[in-house]
Amino acid sequence: MKIIPASFFGIVLGLVGLGDCWRVAAKAWDLPPIIGEAIMFFGFGIWLILISCYLLKCLLHKDEALAELNHPIQSCFIGLSGVATLLAAVAINPHAHSLAQILFVIGASVQLAYGIYFLGRSWMGGHDLSTVTAAMYLPSVAGNFVSAFVSGYLGYQGIGSLFFGAGLFSWLMLESLIANRLYFNVALPEALRPTMGIMLAPPVVACIAYLFITSGQPDIIAQALFGYGLLQLLLLIRVLKWIFNAPFTASYWAFSFGITAIAFDSIIFVLRGMSGYIETLSIGLFIFANAVLILLIVKTILKLIGGSLIPPPLLIKS
Repeated sequence: MKIIPASFFGIVLGLVGLGDCWRVAAKAWDLPPIIGEAIMFFGFGIWLILISCYLLKCLLHKDEALAELNHPIQSCFIGLSGVATLLAAVAINPHAHSLAQILFVIGASVQLAYGIYFLGRSWMGGHDLSTVTAAMYLPSVAGNFVSAFVSGYLGYQGIGSLFFGAGLFSWLMLESLIANRLYFNVALPEALRPTMGIMLAPPVVACIAYLFITSGQPDIIAQALFGYGLLQLLLLIRVLKWIFNAPFTASYWAFSFGITAIAFDSIIFVLRGMSGYIETLSIGLFIFANAVLILLIVKTILKLIGGSLIPPPLLIKS
């Protein structure tokens, strides 16, 4: 039996992110709404498969689940189970609002509980700086920003503000740590370089969260977050050849959520009344997000067909 790692929940983030882009693009440019709903249905189905496989792993392969929990890098991805559940709520909300609310409560609770556990463990020290990667953003930064977004999306702006604050200051705390590791420690090994795609996510997902707990035309804070996201995107393009030294694995989905989020931000800016450069940029980012996700989907399917998508378990029995 193949054991799926928690990092595969990143696929749900990318798919629902793309579905969200199509939902708002349908409003901004009169595109067919069915495309966004079809992507959301697919993303929800993938979430359902992955969450079932993960729960089975916890029940039937406890040693492997514990090995992942105690791994310095793989443990960062476990919180994505809650984040993916939050985005499943967004995917299903127009069709099953009560179910979406239940998934929101579950997802927000899981990500918050795991984020507290992960940060508490990290505060006790004893970590090797070489194991520090952008994946450390996932338990506390991504989880809280997505919780803020979904809170606002479902109409709970007050709760969303609390999650936004938790995500914002967790991000600022970790930003200098991760930058210090990238600047002054040995270069990331090839297998870990795709995790740098996560660098794009904090500012652009923070922007989404901020937009959904506020109203009206995007203010200077929203635009500043978006601007930092654009800088991160350009930096990633600058080092893309270096990152691509690593062969394709599911870890390249680390790019998907940030890329779809920055496109989503730009389209929301247009819907909220911004004009000028953002109108052209939003079209370019939307096309770019679709191209990247299509490439990821095709490469993932090819790896799955070839039987090499799922990595070997952390614990290999002799």
